[in-house]
Amino acid sequence: MKKIFSFVFAVAFTILITSCGGDEQKSADFSKSKSVNTDLSGGLSEFELENGIGPVKQKLELGPIDPKLVKKGEEIFNTKCVACHKLDERYVGPAQRDVIKRRTPEFIMNMMLNPLEMQEKHPVVKKLLAEYMTQMTNQNLSFDDARALLEYFREVGK
Repeated sequence: MKKIFSFVFAVAFTILITSCGGDEQKSADFSKSKSVNTDLSGGLSEFELENGIGPVKQKLELGPIDPKLVKKGEEIFNTKCVACHKLDERYVGPAQRDVIKRRTPEFIMNMMLNPLEMQEKHPVVKKLLAEYMTQMTNQNLSFDDARALLEYFREVGK
């Protein structure tokens, strides 16, 4: 038993000694040859980085706020979103009153319509996921539902 312990100790000690410290030149050469990936886009286009990944692939043309859409958006928010979002406070997810000031309308709609892919691929959403530690559930909103919610956010975010 002593021989086995001595052998294991000798091997571990040898590995420790040879792996620590070392030639500074090798270390410098290694850092030169190793390229560091500073591309944080994850292969996303400029449009996707700014506006998210999903069905909204071009800038929306938003006119004056539509009161009918605001009302529909408020109803949707109160039935599908309030379990995780409040307007003015952090909850399971971020506060939503000023979301229109933090994100583009296209980003907001893509997040509502395509939350799973956004969470997998978009760097901003990955960061939010790390902060809130909860994935946004796909509420299976239609494009019209997401547009109504956007209109509600435009109204409450004024």
